[in-house]
Amino acid sequence: MKKEKFSKYQKFIIALLAFLQFTVVLDFMVLSPLSAILLTELNITTSQFGLVVSAYALSAGASGILAAGFADKFDRKKLLVFFYAGFIIGTLFCGLAPNYHLLLLARIFTGIFGGVIGAIVFAIITDLFELKQRGRVMGFVQMAFAASQILGIPFGLYLANKLGWHAPFIFIVITAIIAFIPLLIYLKPINAHLALQTKENAFVHLAKTFFDKRYLKGFSMTTVLALGGFMLMPFGAAYSVHNLGISVENLPMVYLITGVFSIFVGPIAGKLSDSKGKFKVFAGGSIIAMIFILIYCNMGVSPLWLVIAINILIFMGITSRMIASQALLTAIPDAKDRGAFMGINSAVMQIAGGIAAGVSGIIVTQDASGVLGNYPILGIVVSITIVCTIFMMSGINKMIYGSKTKEKQIEPLSVAA
Repeated sequence: MKKEKFSKYQKFIIALLAFLQFTVVLDFMVLSPLSAILLTELNITTSQFGLVVSAYALSAGASGILAAGFADKFDRKKLLVFFYAGFIIGTLFCGLAPNYHLLLLARIFTGIFGGVIGAIVFAIITDLFELKQRGRVMGFVQMAFAASQILGIPFGLYLANKLGWHAPFIFIVITAIIAFIPLLIYLKPINAHLALQTKENAFVHLAKTFFDKRYLKGFSMTTVLALGGFMLMPFGAAYSVHNLGISVENLPMVYLITGVFSIFVGPIAGKLSDSKGKFKVFAGGSIIAMIFILIYCNMGVSPLWLVIAINILIFMGITSRMIASQALLTAIPDAKDRGAFMGINSAVMQIAGGIAAGVSGIIVTQDASGVLGNYPILGIVVSITIVCTIFMMSGINKMIYGSKTKEKQIEPLSVAA
């Protein structure tokens, strides 16, 4: 398959979207490594911490559903500017929150705005890039996850250890403002989809999109994908410290080295998705992730190098399946429904993730010494969801590539010059 080259403006868009995703992902992910600190500093239980994580996801999901009906009726740049500005304000509130209850409220506010950004980003990618390019685009944009580990999480943990747990959020606000400037000035309007719109009521459009049989397969896939993925995140740092014997001082090193390896996996997985097949990469990444998640969840006190090695392998699998699945899911919606589909899909992911984080807080227990219990059970539950996603994604792959009429529907509305 011939590899299409990106124009200079396309490269700018990819870099900008990756930077935006970096700040949004970091804002969400930074809570996990802070778990070991917040459980002590705020004197809260694992269930309360799970609620802090799920509050963001659930509010993001509710906001995504409400915004989905209007997503195709506005210039995507204007939507991105509006929601990203709200995200910055919400993160600032997190950085100023003096206690658990105000932090919880701040996370809800941040989720309302931050949870919609990913949907807008994916709609922009679908509008401006051909399907045969989207694996590579997703690979670069998803480098935000690895970059947040390499740069953000270790530095955030360092700031939290030196200046208190508020400091990482202030760091994110400063970084987000830097990203906001080129978004506001240099990104061109993205409004070709407006010519396809009718006078249909936004809520009618939302309902039609939500109940479309083809789209429901995508939403179902995303639900199960998020249920498994989000269960491991909330207590990763606390598990490393209290169960695996990693010191709080060495925790940034775990995320740093894991992130260095993961940042190279993203582009490679993206290229393989475009050349070898998105489903093949998804299935392979899923199997790798499942094997090492089961090992990880049954580990006891372990040497630092082994914990890092297992984390690298887990994230290799997770990164590969995320990139392949997101690239494949962009091919499902018709051009006129892309914004609504991405909005609902993002909302479904956030809600499912919120439920998963809450369930994780119920499954995982903590004794008086700080050791977390029931992690092997958590690993089994996550593995079951991974197996389910492989079968579900196989059906979606056949639906997309088995239909000749679908080829016209998956092309971009315009190619960024």
